[in-house]
Amino acid sequence: MEIQLINASLPLEDESRLYAMHAQGGRWTSVAVQDEDVCTANAVRLSDIEGLPETGRPIDLEGRMVLPGFVDAHMHLDKATSIAAVGNRSGTLREAIDNYGAKVAGFTKAEIKQRIVSTALMALSRGTTHIRTHLDFHLNQGREIAFRTMEAALEAREELKGRISLQLIPMCSFERMGAAGVEAAEELLKLGMDGLGGAPHLGSDPKTEISRIFALASRYGVPVDFHADESDDPARRTVVPIAHRTIEYEYGGRATAGHLCSLASMPPGEAGEIIGLMAEARLAAVTLPAVNLYLQGREDCGPIRRGVTRVKELLAAGVPVAVASDNIQDPFHPFGRADLVQIATIASYAAHMGGADELRALLRMITEVPAAIMQLEDYGIREGLPASFVIVDARSVQRLFIEESPSRWVVSNGRWVSAAVRREWSAAAPAVGSAEMPR
Repeated sequence: MEIQLINASLPLEDESRLYAMHAQGGRWTSVAVQDEDVCTANAVRLSDIEGLPETGRPIDLEGRMVLPGFVDAHMHLDKATSIAAVGNRSGTLREAIDNYGAKVAGFTKAEIKQRIVSTALMALSRGTTHIRTHLDFHLNQGREIAFRTMEAALEAREELKGRISLQLIPMCSFERMGAAGVEAAEELLKLGMDGLGGAPHLGSDPKTEISRIFALASRYGVPVDFHADESDDPARRTVVPIAHRTIEYEYGGRATAGHLCSLASMPPGEAGEIIGLMAEARLAAVTLPAVNLYLQGREDCGPIRRGVTRVKELLAAGVPVAVASDNIQDPFHPFGRADLVQIATIASYAAHMGGADELRALLRMITEVPAAIMQLEDYGIREGLPASFVIVDARSVQRLFIEESPSRWVVSNGRWVSAAVRREWSAAAPAVGSAEMPR
């Protein structure tokens, strides 16, 4: 399929210019600054196209922004949309963990796969083309139950290939898994898992747990991605041994720590020392603002801590920071629509980031930064790379965060895969398209 775009804005390149773009055979063949006298006589306006743009004619974007497909570096697709089946009356992290663990044996592989596929496609309709999903591995409940989720995820990844790419990270707890844990984790890697993760701060011996995960991951050459210190307790500092093992195993650029809520509860000086260690280790961070705002601070009477990590301090220290969705409509977080623009907007509130440069940084935190964290090859909008991108109504980064662009047009590997359009919406922009937003 051939795709020709004119009057396109590329805010991650130069927001002051418009671009002409051409893709064929699934890859960009040309991305160039546009001549001021570009001819639009043969072009069709995007706002005049019903549904998916299947036309071979040039498409006039009228200044709309084109972004590389969003990258969600931390989700839980296996649990997504399970809130009705699982529930969480207290809204706490502890009850969410217990309730899901009590229900997991009753979920069939088909149910889990359906949740993964449908939520991934929900994300795709909002512009996300790459997801790293953490997967619960309940080996303590028996091998069949534990591997059911893994098999569902592997089948879902294959079914979604070509539309949205999934990285699969099993959450291993060798403390709960017992002696069979290492052998089972090795089998997962041989089956095709993309890395190893876990939540060592929930165990009684996090340092040993972290060391075991690093040792196994390094043996197979796969990345590690930890849930770290998802707690209001400033004494929770498992990120410190994670950073030390990152240095020891020379895993800089291949190790990630998500959440880091306890950093926000520490005195600035103590937090600064840990952030400096993370920078030295080249340990990446992922902030999950929606879920941490929802879960944290529930035992506080005041002041109430809200759990979102020290985003600005991490950025200032040179730590790569991504923004991600985490949980979608499950016992950990009953809300969410797999929309990274919405999540980045929540991050802007939580981290007090509203300046022009800060909003541009947030945009990179859902595109280029998580792509680097996930070590995605061939990512971006440049000649020769795969044509996977999203078009939004906004003509500027500021407008994107103000309006969150109800309309999205999504292309994956050179194919139009989604057109979520709101004709009646016209805030600071011409009315666009047709069709309803996906549910």
